[in-house]
Formats: sequence, structure tokens, C-alpha cells
Amino acid sequence: MTTLTVMPVDKTFEVVEGMTLLAALMGAGIEIPHKCEGKASCGSCHIFVQEGRKGVSKIAREENERLDSIVGVGSKSRLACQTKVLGTENIKIELLGFGSGF
Repeated sequence: MTTLTVMPVDKTFEVVEGMTLLAALMGAGIEIPHKCEGKASCGSCHIFVQEGRKGVSKIAREENERLDSIVGVGSKSRLACQTKVLGTENIKIELLGFGSGF
């Protein structure tokens, strides 16, 4: 099991390997926008992976293309709906204070 820490809500919980960060957040009762229901077509679940980037899946083409169209994207940016937990290290993410997709 991997420990996921969510900032700025400062909540920590266990997640299973293979689960997306969006599913993990929703399962823990943490509200996060997800207008396209996890299809990487809106970008509303944009988050920052602050620690443990080797503990999540690599960015696929579809996610990368969506991130390229979002304002405020940086090197730690990911879409929670496309980011899967690998179970190799603990992860710390930061939720944005606004919807960053279209």
C-alpha cells in the first residue's frame, strides 16, 4: 500500500496500487472537479505531484496534450484521472484552489 498525502487539506490515507489519484481522492471523500468523468478531455482534475513522482504512472500522450492546453501547468502537473499509483513510493499531491480546465 502507498500513503497519499493531500495538501492543502493535510489529509493522509492509504491507496492501492493501480488506482487513479482521482478515484483515491473521491474514495477518501475529497472533492475534486472532474467534468469529463476521467477521460482526460477537460483538465479540471489538474493537480501537482509534489513528492513521489516515481510512485505514479508516466504521462501518456493524451494526458500530455491536455496539460499543454491548461494555464498554470508546471513540471509537477498531472491529471488526477490519468495518474495511477504504482505502489513503489509514498506520494504527496497539492490540490489547486480553482478548476484549471476549460
